[in-house]
Amino acid sequence: MSETLPPRDDADEREARFQEQAERDLPRNYLAHLAHGMLGQTGFRLIQVPTFIPVYVELISGSPIAVGAARAFQSFGMFLSPILGATIIEHRRRVLPMGFWIGGLMRVQVLGLALAGFFLSGLPELVAVFGFLALFGFFMGMQGVIFSTLVSKVIPVERRGRLMGLRNALAGLTAGAVGGLGGWLVETNALGNGYATTFLLAFALTALGLSMLAFIREPESPSVRVASDFRSRLSELPALLRSDPGFTRYFLARALATMGRMSVPFYVLYADPGPALLGPLTIAFILSWSMGNLAWGEIADRIGFRAVFIASLLLWVVAALALMYAGHEAIVLVLIMVGLGAGFGGFQMSSQNLVLEFGSRENLPMRIAVANAASELVGAIGPLVGGVLAVMVSYESVFWTGIAFQLAAVGWVLRAVPEPRKRG
Repeated sequence: MSETLPPRDDADEREARFQEQAERDLPRNYLAHLAHGMLGQTGFRLIQVPTFIPVYVELISGSPIAVGAARAFQSFGMFLSPILGATIIEHRRRVLPMGFWIGGLMRVQVLGLALAGFFLSGLPELVAVFGFLALFGFFMGMQGVIFSTLVSKVIPVERRGRLMGLRNALAGLTAGAVGGLGGWLVETNALGNGYATTFLLAFALTALGLSMLAFIREPESPSVRVASDFRSRLSELPALLRSDPGFTRYFLARALATMGRMSVPFYVLYADPGPALLGPLTIAFILSWSMGNLAWGEIADRIGFRAVFIASLLLWVVAALALMYAGHEAIVLVLIMVGLGAGFGGFQMSSQNLVLEFGSRENLPMRIAVANAASELVGAIGPLVGGVLAVMVSYESVFWTGIAFQLAAVGWVLRAVPEPRKRG
């Protein structure tokens, strides 16, 4: 179904009011996003960082395949839900209320991980972890569409890079400290299960972060689509992809790069650092992920997110090569984690923001959904393939396969995806 088309004068008036309110409330919304990131992202990074969950799953399963499966369940959940999230919000002039609902459901899954660790063991615990990660991914896929749409409305594109960089840097400072605390909780087996205690801490931080969104003032969208059901929107996807070849080539590149993410759960298993080094490696990854985004954000505002996409993937490849060939001394592993974290963080920032620069505002939620769903589909397949390769061949084969996909993505962007800000 097509977008709503108000009379021209009315449309111009709506657009003027939209821009006026966005500019007027920018300082308030800027600060609210920073506070939300500092608290909410702190908790989520304890779940996303490639240390606690992979080691925890291997501990209760004894299998690298289970480690890959755990991340695959999360990615599969993220694959299923973005288009549903888009259909829920694309006819709404304000999306923030749905952000509270879906964000709350995300956080319930983190609480479930903690409770499973405290009250279950063995196979039931493993099944519960898979289930909560799948649901976490499902609601995260919806929230990704909602949050990106919200950011596109309240933060101008030329100021978005610095905001995301500073937001991630603040989150990294607090997450680094909390990551170190999590390492200590694991080492001392706090409350009888150090991992469950860490997840409980993550839930508390993310719940507090969600409350910061209450301070955002969201302007009404000047134009929205007519409400349509899920099936009819699916039937319109081919036309959406044909209408913007640049966007289509971009989301294919993002899917290629995401396939390279298959290596992430296995870095720490390959390094085999032991409980005492788990905290420092977590700190190194989180801080470089976050603080590196200050530099990535500056580059994005000056040159564009396309440049960040390419440079971060190349840094990620170099760090993965170092992991295989530079030795496993503690200081070397910390430095390697710095490179991995900075590359991973730059890729996350650029892939999530580059999609916002294609096409019209009315179809933005669906473009975000398509790009997220495509990348998470391969994100679900990748860790499973990685787990099988790790068991049947070697960890090195997992890393080389991931590197091949990442370099293919870089080559495709250089060849086929021009900088969207220069398209006129």
